[in-house]
Amino acid sequence: MRVGRVVARVIVAVLLTAVLSACSGTNRANRDESLEGYTPEQIFERGEYELARNRTDDAAYYFSEIERLYPYSAWAKRALIMQAYSFHQGRDYPESRAAAQRYIDFYPADEDAAYAQYLLALSYYDQIDEVGRDQGLTFQALQALRTVIEVYPDSDYATTAVLKFDLAYDHLASKEMEIGRYYLRRQHYAAAINRFRVVVEDFQTTSHTAEALYRLIEAYLSLGLTGEAETAGAILGYNYRGSEWYETGYQLLTSRGLQMKDRGDNWLSQIYRQSIKGQWY
Repeated sequence: MRVGRVVARVIVAVLLTAVLSACSGTNRANRDESLEGYTPEQIFERGEYELARNRTDDAAYYFSEIERLYPYSAWAKRALIMQAYSFHQGRDYPESRAAAQRYIDFYPADEDAAYAQYLLALSYYDQIDEVGRDQGLTFQALQALRTVIEVYPDSDYATTAVLKFDLAYDHLASKEMEIGRYYLRRQHYAAAINRFRVVVEDFQTTSHTAEALYRLIEAYLSLGLTGEAETAGAILGYNYRGSEWYETGYQLLTSRGLQMKDRGDNWLSQIYRQSIKGQWY
């Protein structure tokens, strides 16, 4: 009896694959084909089959059918996370995010909840370079990545989330620098200073801070504000003496008879004094 059941299961699986393959055609699954006569495991295997062929939309369809037909089964839970993954692989980020969020809402204590949160973060992160100067998605990626790090610190995804968080953070700083340089080239010095100030104050741990300080020297000198320029140089010399921007900044200031020295009482002076105390602002 047991052998007979195994043989029967194999036959059903083979027939299922043949029928669904015929129905799916060359481009899409036949969405009108009823799957109610198949087990969730069989439908899941079909989803995996489509995913292996990189037909992510069809894969997501089969996984969603498990959720619809067998909503309270263990297979529905597995299918939901696979929906999120399939949509993400197909670059359908809103649908991937929606599926991942449902998983988190329904199964917050499940071992795959960390992966669902990670996929949700990726749905923002993977679009960062596609959104031009609109940084809304970058902020959302940072928030979602922080959730992975803080809520699931022992998961397999926490370390990768930290790396991506740093890259996303650096990306925000690079965008501020890009806009600041744009203003600087067009001699809109006040606007440029505002952008470089954001980098110095809010993104001081990124790789862009040294250049931001140098650009502040350029902008302040162009406005005749030598005290601010010298103070920016003082911070640059104290924190980034080994950088190329220090060498360039030193030459620029000394060519004007100026020094890398804290002057006056301005926002840069406050940062310089905190730097001396080891409390980088």
